[in-house]
Amino acid sequence: MLKRRIYQGLSAAGLALAVAGCKLPQLVDRPVSRSVPATYNNSTQDTISTAKVRWQQFFTDPNLKSLIDSALQRNQELNITQQELQIARNEVQARTGEYLPSVSLGGRAALDRNSRYTIQGATEEQINIRPDRRNPDPLADLQLGAFASWEVDIWHKLRNARKSAATRYLASVEGRNFMVTNLIAEIATSYYELLALDNQPTILKQNIDIQRNALEVVRQEKEAARVTELAVKRFEAQIQNTTARQFTIQQRITETENRINFLVGRFPQPVVRDDQAFNALVPQAMQAGVPAQLLSNRPDIRQAEQNLVAAKLDVQVARANFYPSLSIDGGVGFEAFRPGLLFTTPGAMLYSLAGDLTAPLINRNGIKALYSSANALQLQAVYNYEKTVLNAYIEVANQLSNIGNLEKSYDAKLKEVQALNQSIRISNSLFKSVRADYTEVLFTQRDALESKFDLTETKMQQLNATVNVYRALGGGWN
Repeated sequence: MLKRRIYQGLSAAGLALAVAGCKLPQLVDRPVSRSVPATYNNSTQDTISTAKVRWQQFFTDPNLKSLIDSALQRNQELNITQQELQIARNEVQARTGEYLPSVSLGGRAALDRNSRYTIQGATEEQINIRPDRRNPDPLADLQLGAFASWEVDIWHKLRNARKSAATRYLASVEGRNFMVTNLIAEIATSYYELLALDNQPTILKQNIDIQRNALEVVRQEKEAARVTELAVKRFEAQIQNTTARQFTIQQRITETENRINFLVGRFPQPVVRDDQAFNALVPQAMQAGVPAQLLSNRPDIRQAEQNLVAAKLDVQVARANFYPSLSIDGGVGFEAFRPGLLFTTPGAMLYSLAGDLTAPLINRNGIKALYSSANALQLQAVYNYEKTVLNAYIEVANQLSNIGNLEKSYDAKLKEVQALNQSIRISNSLFKSVRADYTEVLFTQRDALESKFDLTETKMQQLNATVNVYRALGGGWN
């Protein structure tokens, strides 16, 4: 009677602990904000987005298209990312196998001698299988069979783990797409920079000719005692300064070429291009569409969204660790102590079937910690998604504003160049008629040179701004 009451008390206590163990830590959930403003910079846009244009149609320069095509095949970073995709794909395959039954075939051979003063040894003595000529000492243990093990996925823990791995694989695919977009944009901006640099030596050569003509005039004025040797030396120094800039530009050209070669995945070599194509390039008209299209066009936003879905599944996996788990083990085969008896049926046959039901009850701190970490990672994924959306909108808004401002800046720079070109002729005429000082000629030539460089730089920025808008809208990867 006392034992019965003890067993009843222990059972009640165990049941109480089990009920208490089912209480889970509080889950902190935060709704995801997927709203974006209706327009960019309070302007009106239609629903057509340049992001839908494939990069083969967006970039028309055949040399640039050839570089991009080579980079998509040979760029090392892109190839590294491709292997990461394979790793993620293998993870999905591994997770899929975890919730399916595991079946294995195996054999076993062993020697085993039990003491006759043990239960097993005494039993062997009684049934007369002790060693003799047919049963050597020690006895062998031969086994051959098939064995299976299966964890029943009652709470969908294993299925959710597989879904999480599959979702992260999709996120990796989007990460690769985002890398493709950035790679195309980086090659295009470097290519346009290279074309702009190709124009600068021509500008320098033209200015050196102008400065040499001015130097001859100054020398003639010196012979006529209208200026001193100081003026001659100032003009000579100006020519040497302009000549030195040629080598600086040549170094920039070399470095830009090698940057493109690195992106293409090849050793340094000349980049094929049309040196005169830069002047004929006209920045494309960009259609931004509506901001809501960023959610489907930008690969980094889709990557953040997939990671968010995976993080929510990880919370469900961590939550399932608090619940009981059921596993089933079984096997069938043959076992005997002599090879001749191994396949004797039914005497040598063996089979087993067992089910285990276990649940965490005491000292669940490790499970709670994993659950809290999964919850924190879920919140982190929410914030990361919202940050990615915000960053994408700001990037597009900034680049659209940049295009408009650069267009106005280019028009002003063009007028500045035209005015300074006329100033050179005027200053030279005034200097010859002794109505202007030689320093005015020097400063006019210097300002004209800088304005031409600025005009080239502004046009390069215009071209790069269109590329940046194309990238910011999410184009290029498909």
